[in-house]
Amino acid sequence: MGAPQRSGSSTRPPSRGRLSFAGTLWLLSTVTAARACPEGCHCTERNGVVVQCTSRHLESVPPNLPRDTVVLLLSSNRIKRIPKDAFADLRRLRELDLSHNAIESVDAGAFQGMSEKLRAVDLSNNRLSSLPRDAFAELHARVRLSGNPWHCECSLQEALRELRLDPETVNEVTCHTAAREEYVGQPVIQVLDSGVNFCNFHHKTTDAAMFVAMFCWFSMVTAYIVYYIKHNQEDARRHTEYLKSLPSPSHTGKDFDAASSVF
Repeated sequence: MGAPQRSGSSTRPPSRGRLSFAGTLWLLSTVTAARACPEGCHCTERNGVVVQCTSRHLESVPPNLPRDTVVLLLSSNRIKRIPKDAFADLRRLRELDLSHNAIESVDAGAFQGMSEKLRAVDLSNNRLSSLPRDAFAELHARVRLSGNPWHCECSLQEALRELRLDPETVNEVTCHTAAREEYVGQPVIQVLDSGVNFCNFHHKTTDAAMFVAMFCWFSMVTAYIVYYIKHNQEDARRHTEYLKSLPSPSHTGKDFDAASSVF
């Protein structure tokens, strides 16, 4: 009877020690996760970290986001700009929601370094009118761009070639302004699919501007030459009149002879 009691008493303390160690690790991991979560946001674990920063009055993308973030929700804030490499450290990110902000610009390389795991980027309902060509380079995610005041011209056309528009909202990406008034209010993709090339408009506009500049320069040179000729003609006329006003050599000689005969 005594032996079994000693055996049981000898096994309990290590068991309690293992539970205590596991509890310590859990507490440390919880504290670490809490420290990694951006201030004012809420982070939960779901096969990675889900960072919830919706409606937090943020004016920029939070720094030092958890590296194992899989979902980042930044909608309904006051973010105005997406800088270069804003999400470069988030190698496991699958979903990024930036909708309903005040985003006016996206830097070239803003989504650089993001892995193929990224499946969805939502930039709808912002203040974007244009995009740099390389903003979405090598990005395989579906992108939502509806609800922005797009200006349909060459740079937007080139940027759209580099991304995959979300098929559910593709017809909601419309021209708020355009190189030609006739395209205002129309879906951008439908305009491009009809054969319109905004880059041709850009080149024609540039050529026209160069032609106008050259014409103005030529007009200025011509006007200067005309002024120069007229000015020289006026000087020549005055010089001629001055020469005519001088006494002639023959008249001077007669006066000199008359004066000599008197003496």
